[in-house]
Amino acid sequence: MSMRNDADHAALLARVLKRQSRLGLAVAAVFVVVLVGLPLANMFSPASVEFKVGGFTATWLFLGVLFYIVTAGLAFVFVNASNKIEDETIAEYRGKAKL
Repeated sequence: MSMRNDADHAALLARVLKRQSRLGLAVAAVFVVVLVGLPLANMFSPASVEFKVGGFTATWLFLGVLFYIVTAGLAFVFVNASNKIEDETIAEYRGKAKL
């Protein structure tokens, strides 16, 4: 392998890592906001989360059901976005390899 190819691979890897890191941080930020938001809502605005939904308070409904749906949704978004990054990287690499 030539030095140019090594440099190209390193640059490509750096771009992929940067994009994956940004994606991971964005998903983690949303998760932390959701995770911290519920206790803060209970502490600062208890009336807004004490209303009943199907016999449960909004807090328990969120903790018992919706939290898992939100977490699964975040995982789905992360995996699909990550796969897209990888597909774009492969296409970019194959495009450069033909030159």
